[in-house]
Amino acid sequence: MHAEERSPKIRALIVDDEPLARSNLAVLLRADPEIASVSESGSGAEAIGEMRIVRPDLLFLDVQMPECDGFDVLELLGNDLPPAVVFVTAYDHYALRAFETGALDYLLKPFDNARFELALGRAKQRIHLGAGRRQRLDRVAIKNAGEVFFVKISDIDWIEAADYYSCLHVGARSHLLRRSMVELEDDLDPSLFCRVHRSSIVNLDRVRGLKLGQDGEYEVLLQNGAQVRLSRRYRKHLQARMGVRGHAGHAEI
Repeated sequence: MHAEERSPKIRALIVDDEPLARSNLAVLLRADPEIASVSESGSGAEAIGEMRIVRPDLLFLDVQMPECDGFDVLELLGNDLPPAVVFVTAYDHYALRAFETGALDYLLKPFDNARFELALGRAKQRIHLGAGRRQRLDRVAIKNAGEVFFVKISDIDWIEAADYYSCLHVGARSHLLRRSMVELEDDLDPSLFCRVHRSSIVNLDRVRGLKLGQDGEYEVLLQNGAQVRLSRRYRKHLQARMGVRGHAGHAEI
């Protein structure tokens, strides 16, 4: 039995607003016997929908695209990413950002066949080794005023729902992430984060205590001084997670 027969076939998606660039990559990918299918998207916005349908194992993603660029695509997908992401761009100054978002490799246009084969080989190795393994989100990309920067998940104190966005509170700063809290919660490590209200999630490492208010409702006290409302629906769950017993008016943890 040949190696390609033992290995699962790979579904690939190319996202680039330049038709010629997509075509060149598609030709190279289809020449590999381990590639089962090659899909194409001409924009970042189109790629989001295509990702949900194709569920690719390998994503070749252009950085610079109008309206929704490569970093926007990663932000919108959150942890719902394929095992291997390879950025493709004509500008090398995006390389550091690409790797910080979890990209496996970075192809600088124009690239030759040897460089492509190296990237594809790395991708295939990542896909085969990581098959069936789920990775929790460890950082998120925030885009603001034309800049992209990264926030470590472990640095977040608490998260607040803001319509279709999530507001990440990190120390004295807050950042809007273009993902709903429902989507984000599914990607967070449940051993570190806990929902305390329909619109709030707290980092358990930042919880200092609980305070009973005059209205009979509890507030979650955080180490940075913030107070987050604790709804009755989530009270017992949080108390169990934090080892709190009884109904003391002010419980330090």
